[in-house]
Amino acid sequence: MIVVPDASVILKWVLEREDEPGHAHAMKFQEALLAEEVEIQLPSLWRYEAGNVLGLKKPGMAMELMSALLAYEFDEVPLSTEYALEVLEHMGEVPGVTFYDAAYHVLALRTKGVYLTADTAYVKRAKRKEHVSLLSEW
Repeated sequence: MIVVPDASVILKWVLEREDEPGHAHAMKFQEALLAEEVEIQLPSLWRYEAGNVLGLKKPGMAMELMSALLAYEFDEVPLSTEYALEVLEHMGEVPGVTFYDAAYHVLALRTKGVYLTADTAYVKRAKRKEHVSLLSEW
């Protein structure tokens, strides 16, 4: 199974706040990855999103935490012209979605995988497009 987790999911692995909503589900997902029960693919923009959050929220540990995430060596998909245009088309079909969120979802659609996010509002807006799941339902 191909899963496309967004930054809201993978950041929970390194921020390790047990009181944070979805932390336990994120850890179960991480276990599935380590047990090779799932395959992860990510748009290359995940590095910018994760780096931004870590640099702002954990500046003293950002390098160490980002290194831990980069050590996973995720299968990354660059933003080709065709992919970028599909993302923009998706934005037109799902009101209020950002390019970033759409990039994850479109990758899941392209791979026939599942876009996994902790963003409840996004899932409500985009559920009709399928291939999207809330982390809390993992």
